[in-house]
Amino acid sequence: MATLANTFGTDGSATAIIVPSKPQALTVSYKQLKSAVATFQAKLAKLGIRPGDAVSIALPNSYEFIVSFLAASWQRGIAAPLNPAYKQEEFEFYIDDLSSALALVPQGSFEKDGPAVRAARKYQAAIAECYWNGKEVVLDVKDAGKLASKGNQQIETAQPDDIALVLHTSGTTGRPKAVPLTHRNLTRTMKNIKATYDLTPKDRTMLVMPLFHVHGLLAAFLAPLHAGGSAVVPPKFSAHEFWTDFINHKANWYTAVPTIHQILLKNPPPNPKPEIRFIRSCSSPLSPKTFHELEKTFNAPVLEAYAMTEAAHQMTSNPLPPGKRQPGSVGIGQGVEVKILDQEGKEVPQGKEAEICVRGENVTKGYLNNPEANKSSFTKDGFFRTGDQGKQDPDGYVIITGRIKELINKGGEKISPIELDNTLAHHPGVGEVVSFAIPDPGHYGEDIGMAVVLKGKGATEEELKSWMTTKVAKFKVPKRIWILKEIPKTATGKIQRRKVAEAMLKKDTSAKL
Repeated sequence: MATLANTFGTDGSATAIIVPSKPQALTVSYKQLKSAVATFQAKLAKLGIRPGDAVSIALPNSYEFIVSFLAASWQRGIAAPLNPAYKQEEFEFYIDDLSSALALVPQGSFEKDGPAVRAARKYQAAIAECYWNGKEVVLDVKDAGKLASKGNQQIETAQPDDIALVLHTSGTTGRPKAVPLTHRNLTRTMKNIKATYDLTPKDRTMLVMPLFHVHGLLAAFLAPLHAGGSAVVPPKFSAHEFWTDFINHKANWYTAVPTIHQILLKNPPPNPKPEIRFIRSCSSPLSPKTFHELEKTFNAPVLEAYAMTEAAHQMTSNPLPPGKRQPGSVGIGQGVEVKILDQEGKEVPQGKEAEICVRGENVTKGYLNNPEANKSSFTKDGFFRTGDQGKQDPDGYVIITGRIKELINKGGEKISPIELDNTLAHHPGVGEVVSFAIPDPGHYGEDIGMAVVLKGKGATEEELKSWMTTKVAKFKVPKRIWILKEIPKTATGKIQRRKVAEAMLKKDTSAKL
């Protein structure tokens, strides 16, 4: 029976989790972890958590996050991790959307009347502070809320088709959609990732992605534990402490967004360099330039993958050596079917661009309470429409050419922003770049905008435009290039082109005022 309760390493004495801390790191074995989760599950049952109850987890990366997440799923509840940095209005949306029964917050939050506490109180969710006291993960109930009369429930046994996790899409096209992921969805992804990277009990990952995001939760935490390996879990990513923790705790791989790879490249590499089995990149396009810099700097194969929340994370990946690693491609299907389909759901000839679609046991059956989105997001044959445009090469490697709704339509010419990013990224004075559509009141409808962070001596807007004219066709040369100190990103380090475009246009409007 595939559930989160029975898919972890079988060697009880083996290390599962290491939490770096001073003066001494917290090291937890599989036996200790399972005992802690079972104990916390009993506390949730006593409080009144029943099958189908949503538990909002507003905790940073920590041992208490791990234990509470697993315990909620074991109790047949729905774990709903939330970014602890959200504002009250954001917490209100997510707590209300799932009618959460309980909100877990860090120690001290209730007395401070923090935003998660205020949001939970507004919707009568129970509020409990959750923390590690050196002996156990404490569940300190501050307000029983709607669970006040529902205490002392029985301890449950999770079933494969129970919803274990709900995450919301990032809302690039409007209101965030609730994605339900079952134990079956999650355990299939865990198996797929283990197989892709040949993970074993000898492997230890350095977890740098937030656990409230599917990338960190599945690829950097659940999959390694499914393989019987271990995860080093600092409270957040720190470029200054990354290599110290990586080396001290004997990690041998990590997975991250391109932003984090770029930050690590800006800092001096450790000397001597540790042996890194592989570096994984996912959640945003990795430019071929960054790919080559990573491999050269850290002497490790870089494997770019492709994932979505709706697929419980991973869909495709470049394989380990001796398999082919292809810069600019997100690799081949990993335990899922991948097809390039047109709007009628028909497969297009090899090499032709259309929508990337996937089908597999890891893919959600549909969004919660959103029949309209479900109708438009799935084909009659059960393929999930990713919203990404792309193509496959003769070997089946997937090349993403852009979000369908983010393609720049300049007078009928469809232009890939990813292509433009990769081109300008090769300019020696450019550190980061993101391309997007901007309105053109003339005859084009849309034109090209780019936001750039310079490095070294840098360059002017006119110099960058002039350089682009030597690299791309005239219609692909940007109309505007904004030079910034920093490109706006989401909490998980992702770049949303629409939001960058909005910020740049707003900046221009403010400047005119």
